[in-house]
Amino acid sequence: MLIGREKEQEYLRSAFQADRSRFIAVYGRRRVGKTFLIRETFDYSFTFEHAGLAKGKYRDQLNAFAASLTEAGAPDVMSPKNWMEAFRQLKKFISESQDKRKVIFIDELSWMDTPRSDLVMALENFWNGFASARKDIVLIICTSATSWILKTVIHDKGGLHNRVTDKIPLQPFNLYECERFLESKNIVMDRYDILEGYMAMGGVPYYWDFIQSGKSMTQNIDAMFFDKDALLKGEFDYLYASVFRKPEDYIKIIKALAKKKAGMQRGEISRETHLACNGSFSHKIEELESCGFVRRYHEFGKKNMGAVIQLIDNYTLFYYKYLENPPTDSKYWEKTIDSPARRAWAGLAFERVCLQHSEQIRNRLGISGVLTDECSWRCASDSDKGIYGSQIDLVIDRKDRVVNLCEMKYSELDYSITKEYDRKLKEKISDFRNVTKTRSSIHLTIVTTYGLERNKYSGHVQSVVTAADLFQPTWI
Repeated sequence: MLIGREKEQEYLRSAFQADRSRFIAVYGRRRVGKTFLIRETFDYSFTFEHAGLAKGKYRDQLNAFAASLTEAGAPDVMSPKNWMEAFRQLKKFISESQDKRKVIFIDELSWMDTPRSDLVMALENFWNGFASARKDIVLIICTSATSWILKTVIHDKGGLHNRVTDKIPLQPFNLYECERFLESKNIVMDRYDILEGYMAMGGVPYYWDFIQSGKSMTQNIDAMFFDKDALLKGEFDYLYASVFRKPEDYIKIIKALAKKKAGMQRGEISRETHLACNGSFSHKIEELESCGFVRRYHEFGKKNMGAVIQLIDNYTLFYYKYLENPPTDSKYWEKTIDSPARRAWAGLAFERVCLQHSEQIRNRLGISGVLTDECSWRCASDSDKGIYGSQIDLVIDRKDRVVNLCEMKYSELDYSITKEYDRKLKEKISDFRNVTKTRSSIHLTIVTTYGLERNKYSGHVQSVVTAADLFQPTWI
């Protein structure tokens, strides 16, 4: 059963109903459900379907392609000598097909591109010289190697330049989709537990498929990550090796970013990793962003300055916090459930989940139709100017001349603003107004797990967003 992916399904169905041939590239990180999305959308019915072989050699890839043609119903298929001949066989098969709309699905295309294979040349010849001249072909290519497809196909400067008609970068599930996914498996789990799971592993469907009924999220996390035979042991290495052909430099970047909660600018990352700050370095950042591993943002009032790159992938951050040098206790997560270190992790992880669900926050605030800019803001203390020194991780700058300063607080109960925290909030607002010189109205927004306890300090808060609001679908 396909959960969510309504927008992506609409793209695919629209391509199928178009009056011309379409060339679609579907890409995204490993385990995010790309193949399942395509197969479910087309009800597992394709004129031709093929998947590249992981670590297959040139001749193995060609033989497998011929086998797929035979399985699709092509008669007398001989193993091709090269990719040009392989695609000529595919052209002949398509030309003889009685299907009104020919859907051609080639999965893990990057695996087929072995050294000196000329696969891409054959692919561009197939599209430019055959498929695009017809009106009845939907060509879908898919891969987890995002860097490969961006460089080789989507941003190609040669024969495939601007040939892809539809790009579908598939992102992980949001909280709403994770909840629906568990429901589809008849797993009953409250939203506090689902939120904890999301903070640890994000919204990758493959990971959520390991959740076992009858166990708490804490027990499931132990089984997946800390048990002696952990279900996802080694996942980190597989993940980055599948997305990036040479993952070493990408891992250097994310490892540097994992040390900086608020992120770093390009120059800072370059100095930390000793990677040259050139065009290749910029492409690596773009590829990490396209996969959803990092996000790019500007600080409030500093759009003309360099963007900040922040590691936002929950699983990667969880790995560097707990799994790079894993504890030996197979019940580690259960035994540390109320430790100060665990509470500190939960606070930071909840902030990250809020940033990933900013659209739901805007919906709750009733400003989904207002043009906004999301950023962060910080300032150093300066006693001479009456500046206390503040940091705000989410600032929603609205075109209706209102600025929402969002404070994210993880709590097991309704959050209670203390006298000390009330003082800090007032200092933050004062700093923001004095330093930025904004003329907009400033609204204080608290994003918390369950809600805000009403007391003599809570009246200073203009709006409250709860975890339940983060679980809402984005179209509401």
